[in-house]
Amino acid sequence: MKKKLVAALLTAAMAMSLLAGCGSSDSKGSDADSKETAESTEDSDQEAADKVADLIDAIYVQERTEDTDKQCEEAKTAWDKLTDAQKELVSGENADPDYFGRDTGDASKDDPLNEDEIGENELLVVSFGTSFNDSRATDIGGIEKALQEANPDWSVRRAFTAQIIINHVQARDGEKIDNMDQALERAVNNGVKNLVVQPTHLMHGAEYDELSEAVENYKDKFESVKIAEPLLGEVGSDATVINADKEAVAKAITDEAVKAAEYDSLEAAEADGTAFVFMGHGTSHVANVSYDQMQTQMEQLGYKNVFIGTVEGEPEDTACEAVIDKIKEAGYKKVILRPLMVVAGDHANNDMAGDDDDSWKSQFEASGAFDSIETQIEGLGRIPAVQQIYVEHTKAAIEQ
Repeated sequence: MKKKLVAALLTAAMAMSLLAGCGSSDSKGSDADSKETAESTEDSDQEAADKVADLIDAIYVQERTEDTDKQCEEAKTAWDKLTDAQKELVSGENADPDYFGRDTGDASKDDPLNEDEIGENELLVVSFGTSFNDSRATDIGGIEKALQEANPDWSVRRAFTAQIIINHVQARDGEKIDNMDQALERAVNNGVKNLVVQPTHLMHGAEYDELSEAVENYKDKFESVKIAEPLLGEVGSDATVINADKEAVAKAITDEAVKAAEYDSLEAAEADGTAFVFMGHGTSHVANVSYDQMQTQMEQLGYKNVFIGTVEGEPEDTACEAVIDKIKEAGYKKVILRPLMVVAGDHANNDMAGDDDDSWKSQFEASGAFDSIETQIEGLGRIPAVQQIYVEHTKAAIEQ
């Protein structure tokens, strides 16, 4: 009897062991299956994101082709099919989630000014361009509207020189903006006789040179073609050479900055220990001396607490570190950063006011030398006094 009991107990134990073993195997198998499924999902998500990144990189180019319209549509369609998690995985040579995902305002508020029925007289306003919708409508659009109001007998049309930006706006928002060749072809096809080109560029730099070359190729298509001056007028030979345009711009942008900071005057800001920094783009072009000329102009106007800097280019005395040292040496404890750019676009929002360590705002904060750092993200194009300078340049070109 005892042997039978022991045998029964052993049999039961073995059965339980076998059942436990089977359960353990099923559990391990289930865990492995779950892990494999998760890895498969991750691979699928990354594959979908990589496809969109490749499509974005394909339109992040400075040359328009016969495939551009199709490529822009394909990129946006693919992006719209992604989940929120997949969108965060988009990363390419130039692609990132912000390409389609960043909110820069309502594109419908902007007028691309690309309609036909131009008439005999066209005023073509040429800008580098921006993908920031609010800035495009307010800064570039502000200049265009001022020029149209001042020249009712001329049809104002728009062109951008940056195809990369044109493609971005078209792909994301469905807004089509002419590049230089498209705008000039439109003028020819519409029978325009008199063409005046007004650049919104700051100076006679690389973009202005490219614009001039493009217009040169079409000059025999019109009875008259004239190119008006950019905002700062002629460059001059060195940092000491200034002109009436630079003086007018210096006064206009400083007045606007002081007003936005809610000071009664520049002198009141100085007494409060506040310095204003206007950050330009900078360039390797010889026209980069224009920034030093603007600093000279500020000094000659007696604007002791106004400083000019640049993101890129030479000389190095306009680099962020050099500007910080100047302001520290002058003893100002409060700093207000503002773009010396027609448009408050990517450079203003990221290079100047961004949160990355290399932004100007971050570098000023990291110096530990100042009590407060503020930013005014507003382009020059929205300032009425700046718009008037463009109006005067256009008038001079028309009357040549």
